[in-house]
Order: sequence, then structure tokens, then C-alpha cells
Amino acid sequence: MKTPLSWIKEYVDVPAEVTTDELTHRLTLTGLKLEGIESPGAQITGPLVIGRVLTKEPEPQKNGKTINWCTVDVGDANGTGEPQGIVCGAHNFEPGDLVVTVLPGGVLPGGFAISARKTYGHVSAGMICSSRELGLGEDHDGIIVLPADAGEPGEDVRAVLGLDEEIIEFEINPDRAYALSLRGVAREVAVSVDGATGFRDPALRDTPAANDEGHPVVVEDAEGCPVFVARVVSGFDPAAPTPDHIVQRLTAAGMRSVSLAVDITNYVMLETGRPIHGYDADKVQGALVVRRAREGERLTTLDGTDRALSTEDLVIADDSGLIGLGGVMGGETTEMSESTTRILVESAHWDAVSMFRTGKRHKISSEAGKRNERGVDPTICAAAADRVVELLVELGGGVAEPGVTEVGTAPAQPVIRVAGDKAAKVSGLEISEERAVEALRSVGCTVTGTGTLEVVPPPWRPDLTDPQDTTEEVIRLVGYDTIPSVLPKAPGGRGLTRAQQLRRRIGRTVAGEGYVEVICFPFVGEADLDALGLPADDRRRRLLGLSNPLSAEAPSMTTTLLPGLLKAAARNVGHGTTSVALFEAATVTQPHDGGPAPILPVDRRPTAEEMAALDAALPAQPLHLGLVATGDAEAAGWWGAGRPVAWSDAVHAAQTVADALGLTLTVQAADVAPWHPGRCAALLLDGEVVGHAGELHPRVCTAYGLPARSVAAELDLDALIAAAVHLRPAPAFSSYPLAKEDVALVVDAGVAAADVEAALRDGAGDLLESIRLFDVYTGDQVEAGHKSLAYALRFRAPDRTLSEGEASAARDAAVARAAELTGAVQR
Repeated sequence: MKTPLSWIKEYVDVPAEVTTDELTHRLTLTGLKLEGIESPGAQITGPLVIGRVLTKEPEPQKNGKTINWCTVDVGDANGTGEPQGIVCGAHNFEPGDLVVTVLPGGVLPGGFAISARKTYGHVSAGMICSSRELGLGEDHDGIIVLPADAGEPGEDVRAVLGLDEEIIEFEINPDRAYALSLRGVAREVAVSVDGATGFRDPALRDTPAANDEGHPVVVEDAEGCPVFVARVVSGFDPAAPTPDHIVQRLTAAGMRSVSLAVDITNYVMLETGRPIHGYDADKVQGALVVRRAREGERLTTLDGTDRALSTEDLVIADDSGLIGLGGVMGGETTEMSESTTRILVESAHWDAVSMFRTGKRHKISSEAGKRNERGVDPTICAAAADRVVELLVELGGGVAEPGVTEVGTAPAQPVIRVAGDKAAKVSGLEISEERAVEALRSVGCTVTGTGTLEVVPPPWRPDLTDPQDTTEEVIRLVGYDTIPSVLPKAPGGRGLTRAQQLRRRIGRTVAGEGYVEVICFPFVGEADLDALGLPADDRRRRLLGLSNPLSAEAPSMTTTLLPGLLKAAARNVGHGTTSVALFEAATVTQPHDGGPAPILPVDRRPTAEEMAALDAALPAQPLHLGLVATGDAEAAGWWGAGRPVAWSDAVHAAQTVADALGLTLTVQAADVAPWHPGRCAALLLDGEVVGHAGELHPRVCTAYGLPARSVAAELDLDALIAAAVHLRPAPAFSSYPLAKEDVALVVDAGVAAADVEAALRDGAGDLLESIRLFDVYTGDQVEAGHKSLAYALRFRAPDRTLSEGEASAARDAAVARAAELTGAVQR
């Protein structure tokens, strides 16, 4: 909303010492956000003065155009006092008229520099200006002729034209439609700016009473159109020009001048906020009827568009058919034109919801629709119509016909009951009940009672509907800037929860292994799961669809972190990063048959049973950890050869996470997509599978654009955190020597090394400090179908030095247990 400062000051007295910056700062604090301050003359520099035309000599040209060679008195502005010779192509002026003259050295909007130049056989030293050339309007066929009392030749003309006017542009929130008018902005100034007084409501006027002589109006849908006022002006001069000050104000407000009749309706809309529509009364046939459109009806609107109407659209009809889309745009058949001498003025209040839906349905955006769809004061229809009639008579020479039609009454305002101290409790400020009442009354509310206040909002504030609205109104007028910034005090003895602490521990552990954390979108499509090679019956293919997905290619919540991680890794590889290691800790979504989620009440706290039903309907969302790596696990350099990542790196990373939580994962061979069937490990905790790790299947690498032999892992962190050792005791260290024993065991090729290790650990007893697999051998020295596993066993006692016999006995017991459980034979 653009508002000239001088126009605001017509309706409210602002102290002279209050600057524009101070005024806009205060309005911003109370809700009218400043977008900018501009001046129409900001782009005009140099001498722009009043000139008096002394002579005007028409000179026909060979091209059929006639120019005027003029001499113009510009006083001493040209430094000589001599008349200025200027060529002008306009003809709407005569000798003796005062005109706007820009002299050489001046610059007009758009960077148009003025200089003395030879044209049409004369040296033209300046320009006589039109509104368009000064950026004041669209009229460029005629120059500006100033009033006879505008001033003396040579005087600066900026003040006369309003070029030094300050125009304030506000951002108006959708619920503050009253501020889309000078009436609303001036009222905000009166209640927000210190020292502003004397608010004068432009909609407060005596209006003639309704009678039976007015144009007949029938309202069939009173809910859609509660109030309809009609007035008629006859004898209007369609050729009457719009006064310059109205054109200037319309232009400053961002609207163009069309004709006097249209300009007046727009001017009154900006004044009062009430949209007005004018019909050519001689084209209207019979009574105006307000109703909903019927099936199949069409209307050609003022913009020339033939529109198919919905049965929800409010329309205006006469005996000839539809003539307007109520509150949005008029029809072409009754449009005012250059021959209109009798004008039917419509001032009606329309249902805001209907206006919004109609505007969206037909993709119509207009200044009138913008106000009607946000809610306009329904009580000023008669006043706005009377103001339009007044201006049509005053400026267009018309006569107001005695008939006045007024159908319906404005809807009653709600009564809001609110505690007098509610604003103080909500804001933390010392706002007394008296101050709250004062603030509410200052914006037009009627307030009665004490303790519990009964507040009736003014009709121009449809946004005030409940106690929270009135409380916000009080606080904004007291000043949001006065609310102290107080940080809440954290309760003593509280900090991160156990789960939060463990999640951070996991993140630090994985980062310490060389992985970089990423955050991926949690959305997938069937194509992502196909790229993973998941079989049709895989539970990860059961997805939860989104009703409004960001992308049709990923319309569902993901059940695994791998698609996002693999895409992120491929993106990095595509940008030239040859070695990539990424991880993500995030939730996945696992739908179940919990039924639809219940709609909980909002007028009370839900019961425990209702919350339980809601929880039961929600899908499971466990926390997972995903890892992916490709390229080199160890870079090559002067220190030696490098090493590419292998399936064992993914397993090791998962085991490191478990170790950080005080847990031990058991590893078993597995065949699960998207991993390579011969290089995939299932990770078990207490016999339950909590994840998988290994080398990705070659087809998966190809599908996602990753190098061959890339590795990945995915773990159920919720399961790990639930079993984790939160506070791990410090390890006990023995100062006694270590006893080293190595064993090589031959087992069937299908026996897992982890099973052999578990058997050795079980048989070795408490003296075993560590066990490590350091070699796997298959070859001529081992029977076909078998493999040799070499383990390094380390024994130590906490209280003594082990004898050779004790270490050997522990080793033999470990081998015997492995033989018993896995069929191992010592080499």
C-alpha cells in the first residue's frame, strides 16, 4: 500500500517535529511494516520551473505533423531573464497559460537529459512537460497546464506538482485489510505515533436516507451480499478531466488515471477502503439482482475475457442477463464509456471467503478484489457511495438523483470476553486493565465491564474474533519493543538425555573413523528401491506415501537411508572427489496397519486413550545409521602403497560404533540387497539382527553411478542405544607381562570366522585379554573345501605373571572348545 504523506496528514495531525523516519518506525513496530520511502521527483534533477507561454506559432511539417514554436517566460531561471524558445508538439495550451518547463541541464526520469538542440529548424532550449515525462501519469498527448495562481514564472514547480512529496509504502498483512486505505493508515498513525491527534474519519458523513425512488435492487443471497447501496448521478460530463491532484495521488498510490468517473471510484476506494463500482445506467435493463451463478452461465468481464462461471460465484444480473462478477470485476455490457452521462453507483459489502475463492478460481487480481477478499467495513457502504456521488457532481457537473437504494444491514459484530489482565500475563509487561481498555478503545472497540471485559470490535476489524486477538492488539499498541528479552532458566540438574548423549557419542565415533556427516531428503520412489535391487517381497518396499510430495519421483517416506547416501556419494564422485566416506543418522519410516490417525479435539486436552490411539496409528520411525564409502581407505604416498576400501571396512565401522556403546556385534554371512551376496555381513546383537554391512552389488553401483566395490552399512541405532552401556567403567590395566599364543585352525569353508572366534573366546576363560584373526589361508596345504584361520591369542593375569604352563593350558582349552563347537582341527 503506497500512501502519500500529505494525504495521511489530511486525516490526522502529526507534530511537525516528527520526521517521516520516526513515523514509519513507530508504524512498523505496531504492525505496518515499512517497505520503502520514495519521492516522485527523486529522479528529476536540474531546473524545473513554472513558465508562462508568451507566444505559440503553429508550424506544419512535411510529415503531416504540426509543431508549435513557443516563447516561454521563465523569469530569471535561465540566468538572462529573456524568454526561452522551445519547440512543443502538444496543442492543449494557449498563450498566457502557465506550464511546467525543464531547462537545459535538467534530467527527467529514465535519465533523459535536456539540452539546447536544433530541431524543426529552431534551437529548442528546454521542454514543456507532460505528466508522463515527469513520471506523474500516463498522459503524454497534452502538456500540464497549471492553475493561474500556481506561482510566478521562474519559480520551482516541484511543490506545485507534489514532486517533493514523500510516498510511504507499507507491507500490509492479509488480516489487516483496513490498512489498505488512507482511513486505516491515518487511524494507525493516530494510535501509534506519539503526539498524533485529531483523527478525521473520511467515512464519517451524513448520508441521505434510503427511499423508494432509487434504482431497484434484489438480493437473493443475503449471506453473500449483506449490504447493497445504489445511487444514480445524471447529467455527468464524460469529457470532464480528472483534476491534477487526484491524478497525482492515484499515480503515487500505484494506480493509473483512466477517466474522471473511474478515477473517482478508485480515489474513494483509497480514501475509505470501500471498493465502488460504476455502471452506465442507460445500459442497465431493469432491477439489479444479486445471486449465485447458475450452471453453464458465462460472463465477459471488463478485461475482455469470456469466463465460464461456477455456481459458487456471486454475480449481478439485470433483465438482459449477467452484468458483473460481484465484488471482483464488472461486466463488459454495462461498462462506463466516453459517452456515459448517467452513472449508477454500486457500493456493496461482499462475503470475503466467496471473494477469495472467486478471485482464485478465475485468476483475477484487482485492487477491489484484494480488499473485498480480506474483509471491508460493511457499515460505510452508504458513506462511500455518497462520497462518490459528491465528487461526480462537483467535478463532472452531474446531478444526484433523489433516489437512494439500500438493501440489507451490516452483520453484527461478535462480543469477545477477555480477562482484563490477560495482556499483562501473556507479555510479562505491567499492563493495567485501564491501559488495556484504553488501547482497545483507541482502535475503535467498545469495551464494558471490569475484571472480565466485554469487547465489541469495530466493523472495520474482522480480524478481531477471540480473546487472543484482542490481547495481541493491546500488546502491539503498548509496543512489542518494550517486551524484555528474557532467556528461560534451565532447570538445575538437567541436560542432554541419555539417548542424546549416546547419539553424540556415535556421531563423534563415526567422524573419528573418517566419515563426513550429511543430511539427505527422507523421500524415495519406487525407482530408488529398484536401483537397490530390493525384491518385491522386501519389507523395505512398503512405503508411506505423501499427500503433497515435493517431487513426483520421490512421493514416499524412505524406509532405508541408503538411497540418499548413495546419491550424495555419487554426486561427490561426479565432482571429482575420488575417495568419499559419508554417514547419516536419521529416522526411517516403517508403515504398519494401525489404521487412520484420529482427529483430536482442540477445545480441551486429549485423553490418555485418545493419545494412545494417535500413537498407535503413527508409523514406526526408528533411528538408523547409514554409512557409505568408496575409493581409497588409505591413500598412497611416500610412506607406501595405498589400500582401497573393502567390505571389511564397512563391518569395522559398524563394530567401532558398537564398541563405543560398550556392545559387541556378532558377524554372520548374509545375502541381503543391496549388498554383494558373497561379501555381505549380518550384524547381530544378542542374537538379533541390527544391521548389515559389506560391499555393494555391482548392479547397484552402476545404477547409482558409483565406482565398483563401493561399500555401505546400515544399523538400527534405536536397538543399539537401548542396549548401550551409558557410563562405561574405566578399563582395568595389569602391570604384569603379556603371554602370546598363536593358533591355526582348519575348518570347513562354510564355517564363519566369527563363530570360531566366539568358541575360542569361550574356551580361553578370564585370562584371555584379546583375540585377533590375522590370516585366512586356502590352498594346496589345506584340504579342498576347507580353510585355515590363524588367530593371535593374548593372555594376561591381573595379579601375577603367567607361567608357560598356564598360558598353554588356556590356549589348549580354547582350541578344544573350538573343535567341539565348529569342528576345528589345529594345524
